[in-house]
Amino acid sequence: MAGRWDAPELPDFDILKRFARDQLIYLLEQQHDVEKLYKLENKMVQGVSDQLCFLVRPRIASVKHVAEIVNADKAGGRLRKYKIIFTPQKFFMCETVLEEEGIFGDVTFDEWAFYLLPLDDDIISMELPEFFRDYFLEGDHRWNCTVAKALHVLYSLFGPFIKTYGIGRCAKMTYELWKEMVEDSENEIKPHQAEIGRVFFLDRDVDYVTPMCSQVVYEGLVDDVFRIKCGSVDFGSEVTSSNRSVKVLLNSQDKVFKEIRNEHFSNVFGFLSQKARRLQTQYDKRQGMDIKQMKDFVSQELKSLKQEHRLLSLHIGACESIMKKKTKQDFQELLKSEHALLEGFEIRESTSCVEEHINRQISPLESLRLMCLLSLTENGLISKDYRSLKTQYLQSYGYDHILTFANLKQIGLLTEQQPGETLTAVESTMGKLVTDKAVGKLTDAFSSLARKSHFRALSKRLNLIPRTEEEYDLKVPRNMAYVFSGAYIPLSCKIIEQVLERDSWAGMEEVSRLLNNNEFITIERSLDAGYSCNAQRIILVVFLGGCTFSEIAALRFLGKEKGYKFVFVTTAITNSFRMLESLLES
Repeated sequence: MAGRWDAPELPDFDILKRFARDQLIYLLEQQHDVEKLYKLENKMVQGVSDQLCFLVRPRIASVKHVAEIVNADKAGGRLRKYKIIFTPQKFFMCETVLEEEGIFGDVTFDEWAFYLLPLDDDIISMELPEFFRDYFLEGDHRWNCTVAKALHVLYSLFGPFIKTYGIGRCAKMTYELWKEMVEDSENEIKPHQAEIGRVFFLDRDVDYVTPMCSQVVYEGLVDDVFRIKCGSVDFGSEVTSSNRSVKVLLNSQDKVFKEIRNEHFSNVFGFLSQKARRLQTQYDKRQGMDIKQMKDFVSQELKSLKQEHRLLSLHIGACESIMKKKTKQDFQELLKSEHALLEGFEIRESTSCVEEHINRQISPLESLRLMCLLSLTENGLISKDYRSLKTQYLQSYGYDHILTFANLKQIGLLTEQQPGETLTAVESTMGKLVTDKAVGKLTDAFSSLARKSHFRALSKRLNLIPRTEEEYDLKVPRNMAYVFSGAYIPLSCKIIEQVLERDSWAGMEEVSRLLNNNEFITIERSLDAGYSCNAQRIILVVFLGGCTFSEIAALRFLGKEKGYKFVFVTTAITNSFRMLESLLES
């Protein structure tokens, strides 16, 4: 883009890993004389050691498993010392569970303040997948303080920040907790050059539509199909073409992955075939080399070429596996239905598509996802459709999902419109002229057109659906909509773009009203306080409740266009399946 700023260099977040590692080594070796580490699995511990040290998350299931091990030792007459190290912190409920299990006096406690895991140069995860359910469904605020502490670590290392923006109730609460920490420790933090200028807090419930859409960028598809965990993925035999699986780190150190991660899937095969040809050309350079040249080639290039070749073959295998699975699921037809829902067209046909999906019993989560997307884009389902789809789903997948529907309704993912919400002024006027029975028929006929949902209003206000007569060129994307095949710009990303462009919420009053008026903006420091130009263009985006790889790809694209560099801090990487799994009660 002409006149575009070059994006600034990112801070070195590896310091977070080094701090965490040094603290853990000190805890394990210096304080507790730990000699060997074992993965805590759902089985009894075998070993001759007279003391056991457990490093666990503060989760009830983990604490109960530790209690089982301690009680089994007590029943067998075995005496040992037990230490539980909670990371990132210990909660009162953990002590309560240990009391209930009768071992509170048999164990001692410690904490490992490991809040942030850098997954890549610009992605930092807190690895708190339970945050979404705990806060947005259960109303449990205990993780807010953990997030505030994590942010305070970043502030002390890379701040102070210039401005803070945010939207959402949880965002506001977390910001206020963090500000209290800043005020309490103001004299303890040594002054230094700021490396991050601005921070944007965003609640997941501000935009449920984006995670419910099928991902079509390469990294998003890999996550949907293979499940990326802590920045790595297990590729099975269908990818490796062998009897063993391979664990691969997916980050910018992988030269092949770095170039395709943000690409629309339709472009990936073309890139990989070009890459294969280039690699072959580099291998062919060996022909005609003398001994000295061959020696230099082997010592300097061959190892990296072999590594690149191995990664290339794995990504080609992953693409082939994705293609097979998505072809089997009629992926293109599914995308057409989703795009129609986003645009507000053919709602009756889309509802029929969801019914067919349920009745064919393709996948319980996939069926739920489509129902949620239909509900979100239409501001809830009309009572007739809600009851019909719910009944068909329970008959297909089991009545133990009744509680799941209650959770989805409570959180706002799958809701039923209340009587009267579907009536428009036109229908009300018609009601004066014709009988009640006729009005009922008209209401059904016009319901999908008549409804004014928050998503429809937001979509219109923010131009989330690109309107163009030309076909969208996915090889040369024009805007962030490319992450959904040109059909939809992620709402969360569009809000961030608009607020940064205005440097305020001015002109966004209608948008914030539709999103329940929980927006805020604060000036933390004046610009004359020695901030570099680079720091002002590095923006920390804090997703509370998880973010998707599609949103990350969209904001990376925006950063290239506007000369920003976004750093993503999230409670966890999420997608539609992870979100829905966290709400299942079966």
